[in-house]
Amino acid sequence: MLNSLSGRFLILTAIFVMLAEVLIFVPSIARFREDYLLTRLERAQIASLVLLADEEVNPDLQEELLRNAEVFNVVLLRDETRQLVLSSPVPEPISQTFDLREVRAVTLIRDAMMRLVTPERQIIRIIGQPVRMGGLLIEITLDTSGLRAAMLDYGLRILWLSLVISIFTAVLLFLAVRVTLVKPIKRVVSAMQAYAAAPEDVRRVLRPTARVKELREAEETLQSLQTQLTGALKQKEHLAQLGGAVAKVNHDLRNILTSAQLFTDRIETSEDPTVKRLAPKLINSLTRAVHLCEATLAYGKAEEPGPTFARLHLADVVADVIESERLAAGDADVSFAEDVPNDLVVLADAEQLYRIIGNLVRNARQAIVNSGRPGEISVMADEDHAEWMIRVADTGPGLPARAREHLFKPFQGGTTKGGSGLGLTIAAELVRGHGGTLILERSDATGTAFCITLPKGNFGAPS
Repeated sequence: MLNSLSGRFLILTAIFVMLAEVLIFVPSIARFREDYLLTRLERAQIASLVLLADEEVNPDLQEELLRNAEVFNVVLLRDETRQLVLSSPVPEPISQTFDLREVRAVTLIRDAMMRLVTPERQIIRIIGQPVRMGGLLIEITLDTSGLRAAMLDYGLRILWLSLVISIFTAVLLFLAVRVTLVKPIKRVVSAMQAYAAAPEDVRRVLRPTARVKELREAEETLQSLQTQLTGALKQKEHLAQLGGAVAKVNHDLRNILTSAQLFTDRIETSEDPTVKRLAPKLINSLTRAVHLCEATLAYGKAEEPGPTFARLHLADVVADVIESERLAAGDADVSFAEDVPNDLVVLADAEQLYRIIGNLVRNARQAIVNSGRPGEISVMADEDHAEWMIRVADTGPGLPARAREHLFKPFQGGTTKGGSGLGLTIAAELVRGHGGTLILERSDATGTAFCITLPKGNFGAPS
């Protein structure tokens, strides 16, 4: 029961009702004590009227009157004269006196609680106001045994009544919660479980039926989420099928283009002026097509292998990248600069780090070459207590607006004409695999700068 919403609600309701009854019990028992004592004052006043009517009252009648009033003595103050009207032997000295004429509620509650926790018999004096103008003051003495017994009996009756009320109220609320909340929630949970078993099945999408506003909103939100997820799964399945077909076509197309690229070597040796003029364009087009196929195949792999962390000198990796790109630049007016400390050791996957930096440097080289103006590419590195920072900057023309908007999106964030837009996407994924980030720091007419940050606390990395 404790593990169910309705069961907990039932127990909490019973507890709260009992607490409320306890708060009611304290003033109620104080009120009961006051009424008990006032009743004894009234009985004593009535008993004293017999003596006032006839001064000759035999001792037996006097004893019977006091016994019926449940008091030992009765004192009346009439016309400024204090008179002991009825009296009998008091078994013990008077221990306390209580004046009920002008008493505060806090005092009544305190005295009642003290009486409940005092089981010893005591003789107390009670002072009150006579009813119906029967005098100025009435005073009685009585035994507390009967008072405490009556208070305990009254308290037990209140306790049992409170218990019945709390159980009855809790059961009613329990049934109400089950009907209005638990059953609709169970229906939503069942619908979620059924949907989880086959999320592609549109028939399992929840149809809102709740009449309670909050539950209705929850069902409508869940329906919207399930509808979107079902659509996304279908789209993912279609894209996966399309991706498989594209990969096969790309693979064969790359082979064809590679073969065509070999034939261009002979075309370059032709003496025909037209062939000499068009051959470089054909070669460039074939090269771009081969690169596009290779990038598409690389991106289309189901899984990119996770990084194998090792400690390596960053300067060696940067030197390999720049040496390769310097050869690729050929006769273009592109210069390279390195500002990497020789003793800077990073924790990374050597092959993946080469690909990350290589993609950024290659994009910078292509941007400068395509602009037709001289430029410089620089690679700088630094570190602090938490991470390594690697910056790749160039003095090229800057990224186009479309490239900045879709910078790390595949096939959309191409930075050069004819590019696939996969280089930055792959680089960003590899950096994320290292637990780092790749951001564009600036890109304007003075050039472009990217920053790679690699954390020093890689999970699972060797120490």
